[in-house]
Amino acid sequence: MDLSVEAAENRTTETIENDALKPKTHFSGKVLKVAAGGALVDIGQDKPGFLHISQVAASAEGVKRVEDILQVGAVIDVWVRRVKEGRVELTMVQPLVYDWKDLKPGMTVTGRVVKLETYGAFVDIGAERPGLIHISEMAHGYVRTPADVVKEGDEVEAQILDVIRRKKQIKLSMKALQPEPVKEEPEMMVEEEAAPRQRGGQQRGGDRDRRRRSNRGDSGSAAEMAEVMAEVNQDQAEAVPTAMEMAYREAMAKAREHRSDKGSRRNRSVSQEQEEIISRTLQNKVRM
Repeated sequence: MDLSVEAAENRTTETIENDALKPKTHFSGKVLKVAAGGALVDIGQDKPGFLHISQVAASAEGVKRVEDILQVGAVIDVWVRRVKEGRVELTMVQPLVYDWKDLKPGMTVTGRVVKLETYGAFVDIGAERPGLIHISEMAHGYVRTPADVVKEGDEVEAQILDVIRRKKQIKLSMKALQPEPVKEEPEMMVEEEAAPRQRGGQQRGGDRDRRRRSNRGDSGSAAEMAEVMAEVNQDQAEAVPTAMEMAYREAMAKAREHRSDKGSRRNRSVSQEQEEIISRTLQNKVRM
């Protein structure tokens, strides 16, 4: 006998606990019965699901008769809306992939570019509102215009940066999922450029030392050591003498002058004595 929709609903009173009947699960179902309040749809489970008239289609507002849209035997796409008291409620309106409570910063989502603006691209990720990828979040480096990176209809992967439910805004980033470009450190470049110069200077200095040792024959004399020290210090600035060193030099100069005067006086005294001896000798010879 014929069953009304209400009677069929009453018969599906068992509690249904099946992973296949989670909310938003998609089914391709067959219409079993159409009534004023909705329709029964076979979704391949133990019991048919109930499709209320308000869930018949996205554009079903103002629909007065389900028969105007559905016929018995028709195959339709439906989604599980909820399971309540053993009754499976269906909808023909495709549910959102993400509710607001499902969206969290750091999540990776996939969506389709639905609109381009000068400041970025809007992406439908299956939420109530499309998310925005700002032009600064499209790629590392400079992006002249969003059209240089994506176009409408492209499927892109992005990371959720922020969710502002009060303003119904979802901020996305493609750049966050891209590896950062490797930047060469300037200091490393300076060190690499300086290293060859340092190695070259060391090599030239070593060559000079080897030439000096070859010319000297490695005699190790004091004079040769002095020569080596003079060559080593030839590029260095002459040290400024200290006050003590200047006093010492002045004292040494005075001592040399004193010795020179004393020697001169002694020489004059010797010469005078010799003249007196010679004079006396000549006088004695004359008397004889």
